[in-house]
Amino acid sequence: MRSQVSEEPPSLYALVIYLPDPLGTFLDHLRLELVPGCNPHAHVSLLPPRPLPVAPDAAIEEARAILDRFPPFDIELGHIEKFDKTDVIYISIEGGAEQLRQMHGSLNRGSLASDEPFVYHPHVTLAQEIDPTHVEPLLQKASLRWSGFPGPRRFRAVNAVFVRNVRGNSWIDLAGGTLRGTPVS
Repeated sequence: MRSQVSEEPPSLYALVIYLPDPLGTFLDHLRLELVPGCNPHAHVSLLPPRPLPVAPDAAIEEARAILDRFPPFDIELGHIEKFDKTDVIYISIEGGAEQLRQMHGSLNRGSLASDEPFVYHPHVTLAQEIDPTHVEPLLQKASLRWSGFPGPRRFRAVNAVFVRNVRGNSWIDLAGGTLRGTPVS
């Protein structure tokens, strides 16, 4: 009797900061306009997707202990750009990028560590895995729509959410963590 080996890839986990409304809803609609059929939930990744060498509960507790040391801070979104190597269209982070890099550096250790394929670059993804012939027109469309957004482009980062990939590019929230540290004067 042969044992059946599962062809299903291992679960991936990430740690994200969701964007509040009306900003988050606007960007979700924009992402759907750029990539119809995607499953958007506007966010900034603190830890990009990765497998875990430990049980998710242990990783969540490790992440919460680290997040507890960081105070809430403001994130301000910038301009529409694209990564040249991957053609991913994104919104840059103009305010709060240094705090995000510090958090990523603190989190990407121990059981949360991953050998990431790219240097950590805080951003909000708008379109990825798109046909190369569509990149420039979508970049122009995203820039036009973003320039017309009338709301605030700054928000307060207070919580982070540990998420798991469940199928394709769908993610479910597993647990949240609050930034509780005391700001340094």
